[in-house]
Amino acid sequence: MIKTGNTVVSIYTEMTPNPETMKFVANKLLYPGKSIDFADEASAGPSPLAQELFTFPFIKAVFIASNFVTLTKTPDMADWQDVIPTIKQFLKDYLEEGKAVVNEEEVASMKTPNSNEVNADDDDVVKRIKELLENYVKPAVEMDGGAIQFKSYDNGVVNLAMQGSCSGCPSSTITLKAGIEGMMKRMIPEVKEVVAEAE
Repeated sequence: MIKTGNTVVSIYTEMTPNPETMKFVANKLLYPGKSIDFADEASAGPSPLAQELFTFPFIKAVFIASNFVTLTKTPDMADWQDVIPTIKQFLKDYLEEGKAVVNEEEVASMKTPNSNEVNADDDDVVKRIKELLENYVKPAVEMDGGAIQFKSYDNGVVNLAMQGSCSGCPSSTITLKAGIEGMMKRMIPEVKEVVAEAE
């Protein structure tokens, strides 16, 4: 029997700079053009996929973006290699069944302020910071399975939230300071420092 309408989903994994996180990439879009971070099971309400992923005892955090899911494991879990086949099969089945990944209505009701979208009441510096994050930073960090969201700007200091593989990763601090801070200072002279908000 041939099933129609359901594309065959393939999942492959990519290492990230953070040894605790693994990126699972699908051949279909999960959350086009957006990303959402669930730092713990309690926050997973808007995502049926994240809720199910948290039922694996070793999953500590779930980050969903355009065509991938970045999972963070608990430090005491032995090795990614032991569980990758199980998670790949789970994701493949879940996506092939066409189940919901993120419930957009619930996300909208949460209205999280950390966003790189430019708002009408943003001042000129904030607009430029958000545009730089969206155009230059986002594509690069998504390759590593993470995201960086704008939190605030005050007196020359830009506050960013690290998500997915960027959260709690030693190399992301270097990326933040050497890469992002350097680029912002060059392109936006008002910026004096870039800091990561502790999750």
